[in-house]
Amino acid sequence: MTIIDHSVKTIALLAGAGALGLAMVVGAAAYDGTNCKAPGNCWEPKPGYPEKVAGSKYDPKHDPKEVNKQAESIKGMEARNAQRVEYFQKTGKFVYDVSKIPAAN
Repeated sequence: MTIIDHSVKTIALLAGAGALGLAMVVGAAAYDGTNCKAPGNCWEPKPGYPEKVAGSKYDPKHDPKEVNKQAESIKGMEARNAQRVEYFQKTGKFVYDVSKIPAAN
């Protein structure tokens, strides 16, 4: 293969790659999949889906006890972290397992 054949092949390959990249960018920018009423307000209910979910058959009706489980676990996590920080400030050693902190027992 001569140098000219090699350079023509390389130029054709680069041109094809550039055309493919340009087609992908133009295609991605052309449609974003939403019909927004205003910037940031793009939610559209499907046909038959109510405008307001609360009180409809689609309302999940969450149990308050289940919803509060995460808040309670976060409070416990913060309490454990406070014990770790307090022990670290006193001794300079970080202990992950709170049950191994002498003050916690």
